[in-house]
Amino acid sequence: MWALISAFGLVLAVELPDKTLVATLVLTTRFRAWPVFAGVCVAFAIQCVIAVVFGSFLTLLPGSLVTGIVATLFAVGAYMLLREGFTPGVDGEEDASRSGPTPVTFLRSAITSFGVLFAAEWGDASQLATASLAAKFGNPFAVGVGAFVALVSVAGLAVFIGQKIRSRIRPKLIQRVAGFVFAGFAVFAAGELLVSVLAG
Repeated sequence: MWALISAFGLVLAVELPDKTLVATLVLTTRFRAWPVFAGVCVAFAIQCVIAVVFGSFLTLLPGSLVTGIVATLFAVGAYMLLREGFTPGVDGEEDASRSGPTPVTFLRSAITSFGVLFAAEWGDASQLATASLAAKFGNPFAVGVGAFVALVSVAGLAVFIGQKIRSRIRPKLIQRVAGFVFAGFAVFAAGELLVSVLAG
């Protein structure tokens, strides 16, 4: 249960200010809500499976090596988030300027949404977090479910609240906070690695 809760909380914090939210918002302004939601959910499901499988392979390695890899993954995630969070620019620069949903088929809307989000999630901070937590807890199913529910929750906010959410949340501030949280996890994992090396 702790693995599921940890994955949910961390991925939710990372994804709220991320490009995933903005991309889903933009897609919702162009297509109907349900096909967009269906497409992004399938993309998230596949990406979560990929992340936890990678994390599960890490558990087959020696403990100190896994700790080092986990620290590195969190450090990379922290770097990505802090770089985006401190990059000069206006929050939510991506402008979903189209006036309303385009009347296209459900399948076409869903496939387009799937493609956009599937590509966006590759190498994303949430994918790195999911792989890291799967390796840390050794419970890929719980971590995968937690990460997937968090991603779907973010997609749901983007689809159903739509444009309003961008006026109430400052993405760059949340990116900075999440980046420092990732950095803290990286430092903690590095400390564990140092202790295990000194003990060995």
